[in-house]
Amino acid sequence: MTHALNRGRALLAEINPDLEAALAARYDEDVPDMAETLVEWAYGRHYARPGLDLKTRQLATVAALTALGGHTAPQLKVNIAHTLAAGASEREILEVIWQMSIYGGMPAAINGLNAALDLFAQDSED
Repeated sequence: MTHALNRGRALLAEINPDLEAALAARYDEDVPDMAETLVEWAYGRHYARPGLDLKTRQLATVAALTALGGHTAPQLKVNIAHTLAAGASEREILEVIWQMSIYGGMPAAINGLNAALDLFAQDSED
């Protein structure tokens, strides 16, 4: 096991312990090792890097996914949950999404706000 994979798994243990198993169940039969690769590369080599704290990295991810538009809603919801787990408030997340109305356009921001509000409502029901 690589050092990056261990770092990625340790980071996910904090924000989403079930993610690797969920990815493996969905993709690994058709794309072998997809889940492990994502954990190693994205989380172990990027999110776990020094220089920015996890909350800031997650807020940047939410911003990028928002600016990319509505087709990213499933990934946006997962990363909004990760951002909450990393210590961001709902208000901070909504403000980052709203800021993207300047760069991704109003439709992208509205789609992002809808994804966030749906997730917040779901979390309050649980």
